[in-house]
Amino acid sequence: MGRFDGRVVVVTGGARGIGFGTATRFAEEGASVAILDLDETAASEAAGRLPLVDGARAAGIGADVSNGASVEAAVSRVVEELGGIHVLVNNAGITRDNLLFKMSEDDWDLVMGVHLKGVFLMTKAAQKHFVEQKYGKIVNISSVSALGNRGQANYSAAKMGVQGLTRTLGIELGPFGINANAVAPGFIATEMTDATAARLKMDVEEFRALSAEANPVKRVGFPEDIAAAVAFLASDEASYITGQTLYVDGGAKLG
Repeated sequence: MGRFDGRVVVVTGGARGIGFGTATRFAEEGASVAILDLDETAASEAAGRLPLVDGARAAGIGADVSNGASVEAAVSRVVEELGGIHVLVNNAGITRDNLLFKMSEDDWDLVMGVHLKGVFLMTKAAQKHFVEQKYGKIVNISSVSALGNRGQANYSAAKMGVQGLTRTLGIELGPFGINANAVAPGFIATEMTDATAARLKMDVEEFRALSAEANPVKRVGFPEDIAAAVAFLASDEASYITGQTLYVDGGAKLG
């Protein structure tokens, strides 16, 4: 038996990167999984690649997490197509990096809308079901950039906001059998970080090697590393943990 047999898990931004790695981990452990992504075609294709077990099902659903009506419709589809919702992983994200004096209002609004407003809207939609069934697990994806990072005023502010929101969710929702926690990844080898290397005109492997040297364990992280932490926090083994942020960064912020 898997830890998530009979559970329905929603992963936003689940078509690639950390999101798909996380969706895969839940599928391997018995869950039915809904992948939400702005691109429904990509979401459906990713859902079709999940390693489902024991009759579990998958769905790929298009959703704009920064839009309330889109979120409500997506959560309703999850419940209708997969029979419920038990775990929500708020992972959807974008970057619009720039130094403050170059950052536009749109750069700020887009990043805050997806990363912070998106967590608010998705959680608000899901918690109605969680409260009714007196059970729910919420795991929000923050970042080490929440502690500050040059060229990411918007992203850093949003990711620290996620941590504050997570603590508040722990306080408000705990009495209803709902746990809310966050995971803050360090450098993770994904398409997004590869794109950062390209923007800096650096070779991907060189970029990863430099990042590995910046932490005590001397390697970069992979989506599977984040998926393992998310799966633990979403499991009943973590039922006495709420309102916390777990940094999964190879110790990069120890220095």
